[in-house]
Amino acid sequence: MIKSRICEMLGIKYPLFQGGMAWIADASLAAAVSNAGGLGLITSVNTCTEAVREQVRKCREMTARPFGVNIMLQAPNAAEVAAMIVEEGVKVVTTGAGSPVKYMQMWKEAGIKVIPVVPSVAIALKMQAAGADAVVAEGAESGGHVGELHTMPLIPQVVEAIDIPVVAAGGICDGRGAAAAFMLGADAVQLGTRFLTAKECNIHQNYKDKIIEATDISTIVTGKSFGHPVRSLKTPFSKTMARMEADPSVSHEDVLAFGSGALKRAVQEGGLDGSYMAGECAGMVKAIESARTIVEDVILGAEEIIVRVYDSRLLINDNKK
Repeated sequence: MIKSRICEMLGIKYPLFQGGMAWIADASLAAAVSNAGGLGLITSVNTCTEAVREQVRKCREMTARPFGVNIMLQAPNAAEVAAMIVEEGVKVVTTGAGSPVKYMQMWKEAGIKVIPVVPSVAIALKMQAAGADAVVAEGAESGGHVGELHTMPLIPQVVEAIDIPVVAAGGICDGRGAAAAFMLGADAVQLGTRFLTAKECNIHQNYKDKIIEATDISTIVTGKSFGHPVRSLKTPFSKTMARMEADPSVSHEDVLAFGSGALKRAVQEGGLDGSYMAGECAGMVKAIESARTIVEDVILGAEEIIVRVYDSRLLINDNKK
């Protein structure tokens, strides 16, 4: 069975995280992933801090295994959520959209493992220096907000640059992708898009259907021109947004206003005016399955591939003797 130092650090069976997807990653999904042996994450992007607290408590009722909270540090209530997870005894936090440095001492004193999401070697080094316990190195193949670097070159460079564990994310959907990430030196993998079609994922059925219907060329990145690149499925909404962004007569403020609240609408209403965030691996997702099936398919599939490659190398070496 695949194990890594991050399993021992967090007390999880498998080195697999479920992404803390905004408006999506709730207690139901997080608990299901944790019960399956991975690390489930609850998003802090919700109506208010107390709603996040409610999800934390609900998750604790649904699983006795470790889970965490993902905090978007640019959110207006980030400081409140940062304090709330200490009050609630959450033991793992992942962070994005900003630096967690000002919360690090508070979290460390509470025994919380801090795992920032990073898009580059430079930021990974800064997070290690700040006291992070691990990092999630996320490539541009991922859904939602993306960086410039892609997963295949990003992971080995981050692994070589820092001493703390590296969680690979971006375009990883099955055992093949996980095996590749482990071969690149990652200690764990994080999946988001694959979990969108989990039975325990409480998004609108239209969202799930769009993921299942996706192909290899079904995603688009908008927002690059003003520093907020987001990968989502190609829909009338995202295509309109791309046209607005390319039109010099349309201000960035108007584009941002057009996109405001679009993810929430996709998640809750499933309408044409929603932003269906998804990674490039969406075309590989073809079924609605339980979170346990997904976790085991990814990890056991990776294990099978790694064993096969290892055996093949032994056979090649034997033939050279």
